[in-house]
Formats: sequence, C-alpha cells, structure tokens
Amino acid sequence: MTTHDSGSAPKPPAKDPWDLPDVSGLTVGVIGGTGPQGRGLAYRLARAGQKVVIGSRAAERAEAAAAELGHGVEGAENAVCARRSDLVIVAVPWEGHAKTLEALREDLAGKIVVDCVNPLGFDKKGAFALTPEEGSAAEQAAALLPDSRVTAAFHHLSAVLLQDESVQEIDTDVLVLGEARADTDTVQALANRIPGMRGIFAGRLRNAHQVESLVANLISVNRRYKAHAGLRTTDV
Repeated sequence: MTTHDSGSAPKPPAKDPWDLPDVSGLTVGVIGGTGPQGRGLAYRLARAGQKVVIGSRAAERAEAAAAELGHGVEGAENAVCARRSDLVIVAVPWEGHAKTLEALREDLAGKIVVDCVNPLGFDKKGAFALTPEEGSAAEQAAALLPDSRVTAAFHHLSAVLLQDESVQEIDTDVLVLGEARADTDTVQALANRIPGMRGIFAGRLRNAHQVESLVANLISVNRRYKAHAGLRTTDV
C-alpha cells in the first residue's frame, strides 16, 4: 500500500552566500564625504563605476571635494545627499555621530544606511575602544534611525590606501553586519565592486562592537610596522 507523507514540503536548497545582487545602478551617498575615510570610499566606489554623492554640512565644501575627486562624484549638503541616494554610508567622526544622524532621520528613512564609524579614544598609550551606551556606533545608529535599514561595514580600511591613486587594488575583506539578509547582501556586493575587496557577512548588529573596536588593534599594528593593515578571513 502506498502512503503519502503529510508533513511539510522539502526545504528549498540553501542560498549560495556568494549569489549577491547587482548594485551597479545604485546611487551611493557618503555622509562625511569630505573626511579621510569618506573621501577615500567615495573615490574608490566612483572609480569602480558607482554613482556617488558626497555630503557635508556645507554644500560648497562638498562640491569642492567632489570636484577634486572627479570620476563623476557630486557634492551636496548632507540632507540633500541623503535624499538623492539609494544607500548612504555614514563616515563622520564619532564625536558628531549622534547629532548628525538625529538631524538626518527623516532624510534617511527607508534607505540602507551603512555605518562605518569607530568609537575610539586616544592617549599616550595609543588608540583604545570606547563603548557607546547602545553598545556600538552601529547600534546607536539603529536606535536613532528607526525607519532606516542600518548595517555596519567598511570599518577596517586604510584611508591612506583608499585615497592613493597609484594603488590599483586594496587587498582586504570587509566585514558586513546587519539584521536583514537582503541588506547585508547589498552591502557585500557594494564592497565587491572595489578591486581587491570582498564583502563577508559577520553577524547581526549586536556583534558590531568588537568589529569597531578592532580598529584600535589595527592602529597599533600600523604604528609598529609602518603599514596600512587590513583583514582577511581564512577558509571562506
């Protein structure tokens, strides 16, 4: 006698983690795009063919920086930059992080926000990690931007290498954190646009603190070895 399984249908095959979306048509905004990290990211993404708008508190400053970067980069005041972009990278100094995001809450609603801010302090012994009340800069961003899709990435990149026009490839992985796979996949794909880089999923936002804190260790590496150290994840 033939019997029929009345249980649930077979599970679909697991999604290939390297099957990432095409992000070439996205406009990327960089808040803090006139600072070293933001400027470097804007340059690398634009050089890779991405449409980039950099933001600053002063439109004139953003426009001047954009003109220097070339590759079709445009500049605008922060709120305009946020509204014009599909995905926004936040690369402001930690001291201005909360105030900047509070001011842009409405402009960033519904957008993927990529926080790459590292809460660090410095003293005679060097760099050390700070612990925000929310746990990390990324979690602070998520608390301040309830209507945005907050992710965290691009923490461990050398601003010097990013801005060096003679460097063709940057040999590093980019750890990406977030709550929704569609969002982290998008950010991974964006990292992959930059030659030499590879986006790697590294957990949810609750794990962002140790990723941000590791920058203090990399600064120590760089000072000792006169280097521009990044990260590579083995066996992935």
